[in-house]
Amino acid sequence: MSDTIEAKVIEIIAEQAVLEVSDVTPTSTLEDLGIDSLGLVESIFAIEEAFDIQVPFNANDPSESDFDISSVASITKAVSALVSEQK
Repeated sequence: MSDTIEAKVIEIIAEQAVLEVSDVTPTSTLEDLGIDSLGLVESIFAIEEAFDIQVPFNANDPSESDFDISSVASITKAVSALVSEQK
């Protein structure tokens, strides 16, 4: 399931960054990909819709949230955790 989550997260982020999926790696940061704050919000909305989850409103503040947006891998890990909590 985690591989499927990672593939979908990468697909969403690539779409928001107007990049090819192959240009997005787990170690990529949103900054590396040229995603600004508006792109982040759009990515979060797309992720919430794709996985039917609620990302914490304070996800952009690492000291306030467990949802880490520092890299594609950390976003995937956080999404996986939220998906697991739903089950």
